[in-house]
Amino acid sequence: MKFKSKFSKGIIVLSISAVLAACGGEEENTGAGDDMKENMNQMEETENSMDEMDHSGMHMSGSGEVPEGLEEAQNPAFEEGDTAIITEAHMEGMKGAEAVVIGAYDTIAYSISYDPTNGGERVKDHKWIIHEEIEEAQETPYTAGDEVEVSADHMEGMEGAKAKIESAEETTVYMIDFTLESGEEVTNHKWVTEGELSGE
Repeated sequence: MKFKSKFSKGIIVLSISAVLAACGGEEENTGAGDDMKENMNQMEETENSMDEMDHSGMHMSGSGEVPEGLEEAQNPAFEEGDTAIITEAHMEGMKGAEAVVIGAYDTIAYSISYDPTNGGERVKDHKWIIHEEIEEAQETPYTAGDEVEVSADHMEGMEGAKAKIESAEETTVYMIDFTLESGEEVTNHKWVTEGELSGE
């Protein structure tokens, strides 16, 4: 009986040890998971920074001229002279800036990727060009994957570039004036979409 009792106790002790070891392993794995999440967050922040760097050659200010055939918006959320807050950053220091609306237009806005004509690095997911800024544009909207020639010159090497459409959005686009965090004034900037402006 004594032998069986000691034997049973030994099994219980071993079982508890195994459970504790398993728990310890889970804690270590959880720690590793947290480290992985932190690394992923850092990588995402780096990618966001790179996105902003991709737009470093942007011509921030424009002439105020609009492409031929572009029609003024019939019922824009923000009218000429209104102020709004920019909620998306196409370039560093843009997000959160107060914008003054110079013009509002109904069109199709496209995000594009292209190789600049001046030999610079490929620009990915540039926002935005509009339907009227596509060379010999078809009447119907383009869709993701379509290839077009760009007639806009928002950035160095953009005009005349062959571009791939990444996304298309039927929306109201705005030409705006605003001031970057650096204090630099930007005039007649093209374009921000209605979803990138807030009245609050």
